[in-house]
Amino acid sequence: MHMARTGRGLAAATSVAALAVTALANAAPAAVPHTLAVPAVVGHTLAHDVSSPLSNAQCQAKWQINCYNPLQYRTAYDLNALYRKGVTGKGRTIVIVDSYGSPTVQHDLDVYSKQFGLPSTKVKVVKWGHVPAFDPKNSDMTGWAGETTLDVEMAHAVAPAAKIVVVETAVSETEGTTGLPEMMDAEKYLIDHNVGDVISQSFGATENTFPGFAKGDFSSIKKLRYAFQDADRKHVTVLAASGDGGATDLRADGKTYYDKRVNSWPSSDPLVTSIGGTQLHLNDKGDRVKPDSVYNDYGSGGGGQSHVFTRPSFQNGVKSKVGTRRGTPDISMSAAVDGGAWIYSSFDPAATGWDVSGGTSEATPLFAGIVALADQAAGHRLGNIQKRLYDLYGRHSKGTGIVDVNDGTNNSYQGVTGYRAVNGYDLATGVGTVDALRFVPALAKQRP
Repeated sequence: MHMARTGRGLAAATSVAALAVTALANAAPAAVPHTLAVPAVVGHTLAHDVSSPLSNAQCQAKWQINCYNPLQYRTAYDLNALYRKGVTGKGRTIVIVDSYGSPTVQHDLDVYSKQFGLPSTKVKVVKWGHVPAFDPKNSDMTGWAGETTLDVEMAHAVAPAAKIVVVETAVSETEGTTGLPEMMDAEKYLIDHNVGDVISQSFGATENTFPGFAKGDFSSIKKLRYAFQDADRKHVTVLAASGDGGATDLRADGKTYYDKRVNSWPSSDPLVTSIGGTQLHLNDKGDRVKPDSVYNDYGSGGGGQSHVFTRPSFQNGVKSKVGTRRGTPDISMSAAVDGGAWIYSSFDPAATGWDVSGGTSEATPLFAGIVALADQAAGHRLGNIQKRLYDLYGRHSKGTGIVDVNDGTNNSYQGVTGYRAVNGYDLATGVGTVDALRFVPALAKQRP
């Protein structure tokens, strides 16, 4: 999700649009049906002639929003003390999969890092399939280049010493076009070849759009789980954005929303940690001026009950909230556009400069950075963190670093009533958000 693309002379019209979805090049097993997917990115775009990041006050004056840099995030999530202890993600690898990627991803990360006084890192780019040459006039490609930029810079902001692998794929798809089997093939390949400790996914398909759903046949989803099952065996953590549609989500046309509560996969998969969205309220130092609330502005944090998966055992402690179903999200990070993150990009010569971005596409790589820190602190991969996470939540202790989001805001969206942020677990923000100084070592020490 993009709020402000800077570097242009005139303001562009505000628009809301779904970006294209990732798909990968290798053929899926014959038994696996092709299905639909959309990314966890919807947009609100303004173009302004700004060549460097602005302060909160300047963003409020120009766009009536708050805008945050990685130094503010580091204070807000209590990361600096971890860095002083040497917990920086060193020795860990975050895998990011995006269609087409960005031809300037390394340069842009270097500029981003230098701007805020961060060490940069080498981004390894893996091309999956016959990735076409980048065309800055192709809106599909530039959309995914923006997503790649956001993913890489957010993961790096939290885990500055972690290695980052960007997998560029050959096909990008919209609702109504296939793609998920190819994606699962690629993820399984990376897992089998020991590439990465945590995989960050910023895409999803509404469960209701899968073949057979209306008849209660969920095999089309369950046959796609092989990569996640492989990750579970190999102790690789898999994350997925809960989406930007609140308690609803997109229909198969990729443009209109269901008029009822729905959920999306892979966020709803019990083998995946679902990452929801919050809105931070910070001053220029990164200190909170009021508690976090639910992300709900130019999108809304996805959450609700799965119609495919029953309640997994790790959610037995929150059965009063999820009922008999798998509930999402599990945990949340910053995602609101009003409080979005500064990123730098130069892949489009006509729009080189600084953007403000948000959405659960931001929250997911932020949390991928948190997992990389915890892996380093543990000295090994934590793998599927679900049981660890909910066991920590069950302690109801500040020492766990889990911070409740309970201000009463909600993830209602597109006329569909959502869920309120209340005391304890809820279907708007999951168990809440994190104080990394406490959460990282607690997660690392918690028995699986």
